[in-house]
Formats: sequence, structure tokens, C-alpha cells
Amino acid sequence: MEFVKPELLVVAVVLYFVGLGLEKAQAVKEKLIPLILGGTGILICGIYVFATCSCTGPGAIAMAFFTSITQGILVAGASYYVRQVTVQLKKKE
Repeated sequence: MEFVKPELLVVAVVLYFVGLGLEKAQAVKEKLIPLILGGTGILICGIYVFATCSCTGPGAIAMAFFTSITQGILVAGASYYVRQVTVQLKKKE
């Protein structure tokens, strides 16, 4: 968790519930849910990063894109990881 910005941890919680909603609604195939969560995470993190960035030059803009992508993937991964842990713990073997 030291790699995820603390203010973006709430995005992982949001993505967890988005994933649950997609699964319950059966709106998409289950194998596509991680991709949807990843894209949504990148989008939400991108909105946050660009809203808080001064982005005064090409280097700053490139760093904002990089930060958006990496943070989005990390929070999506965290949300999906928590989901899989809960599913696995509920299984009876």
C-alpha cells in the first residue's frame, strides 16, 4: 500500500463495489470485470491527478499520465484482490 497515494485508496473501495454490482447484474462476462475495473480505475485516478496537477510542461503532463495509469492499475488490482480473497475464504473444500 505504500505505492498507492492515500487519497486514492477510496477508489479501490468504489471499484470493489462496482465489481460486485457488475457481477450481480451479470451485465458483462466475469472475465471482463478486471479489465473494466482497470479502465475505470485509470479514468478516476486520471481525473484526480489532472485536477490536482499544475502540469506546466510536457514532462509534467507525461508524469501525470504515468501516475494516472499506475495508480489506476494499483487500486483496481487491490479491489479485485480483496474480492478474490473473500470469494476464496467462503469456499468450502
